[in-house]
Amino acid sequence: MIRWSAAAVVMAVAAGGGVLLLQAEASLHGQVAVQRQTIGQLERRITSLEGAAGSQPDWSSIAATVEPSVATIVAGDASGSGWVAHSDATGSDLITNFHVVADTWSAGVSTVQVLQGDHSSTGTIARLDRNDDLAVVHVKERLTVLRTESQRPKLGASVMAVGSPLGLGGTVTLGVVSGFRSLGGSDYVQFSAPISPGNSGGPVIDSHGRVVAIASAKLVGTGVEALSLAIPVQVPCLNLVSCSS
Repeated sequence: MIRWSAAAVVMAVAAGGGVLLLQAEASLHGQVAVQRQTIGQLERRITSLEGAAGSQPDWSSIAATVEPSVATIVAGDASGSGWVAHSDATGSDLITNFHVVADTWSAGVSTVQVLQGDHSSTGTIARLDRNDDLAVVHVKERLTVLRTESQRPKLGASVMAVGSPLGLGGTVTLGVVSGFRSLGGSDYVQFSAPISPGNSGGPVIDSHGRVVAIASAKLVGTGVEALSLAIPVQVPCLNLVSCSS
């Protein structure tokens, strides 16, 4: 039979408590390490989300910049949209669709009304391209020009249509470039931003605030949605007007 002295017992208890303390400390360090790893993962996720958010277009700012260069074109009983492609000391050239001014032109009238907010001015139909459904309207005022993109947009790129659907000037809708089509011998950019009668001739803007196309038409039918068509901006800029890039 082993007899322990009081001192030995105290030492044994103390030694056992030390082991328990070391185990608890090791467990605590492990938990802290796991928590730090979790916090690090969360911080990286937050940084990634902030970066993604920062890369999204600021459409509100883009719309505010673009809107002063977009107008409602009223040609007799028809109305559409137009945008400023060129400006100099003689005035400004706005691009629109030919079908917006077709009836007025056929009636022998070469003037239209150009509306921007509460301001109205008289525009003159200066040049036409019936085959590509384009027209240039000239006004005497010197207006702010919209810059254009020299390359066609990428499939899936975000875009904003600006115009006057049903005469409601300053209307914007968002979508993406959803395809490229050749219809009736003409090339079109297909996009998903909703457009309505009155959008015709309005600019389709990319995330840099540049014009990539001119809203022209949409496919309609039962169950058909967001199939809008626009004329590539390179067409009028090569054939009708000197655009700013």
